[in-house]
Amino acid sequence: MVAAPIAPVAADAATMRIFFRDLAVQVGIGIHDFELASPQRVLVNIDLWVDRRQGVRAGKSDDIADTLDYDGLRDAVQALARARRYNTQESFCWEVLKACLTSEMVRAARVSTCKPDVYADTAGVGVELFEAKQSLDW
Repeated sequence: MVAAPIAPVAADAATMRIFFRDLAVQVGIGIHDFELASPQRVLVNIDLWVDRRQGVRAGKSDDIADTLDYDGLRDAVQALARARRYNTQESFCWEVLKACLTSEMVRAARVSTCKPDVYADTAGVGVELFEAKQSLDW
């Protein structure tokens, strides 16, 4: 399991971090013969920063319409995992990151992917990407 990351953006009382930890998906990914044979397990970690000062009511109300759709994001990641074959984790991770940034609520996102079953002598090998929307005024 990846340790909880330090916020890469200035956080204050009006910032909320929403996260997914170790979302396991089966992905056709890799370039080696053993990776080409069948999909492999990839763990996806997502951190989303929501700036509640921008009129977003997430956390201010108990109305489901005022928060991020966790189910929708989980479904999007699973759909991307099934959508096609990826040569690199970087390309899969980038597609997940773009999906995370489609919500108007999300101001910044960090996504990491980890292939835990590639090497017997390591817990996993992965990549991490971060992107903040250009309109941020942190």
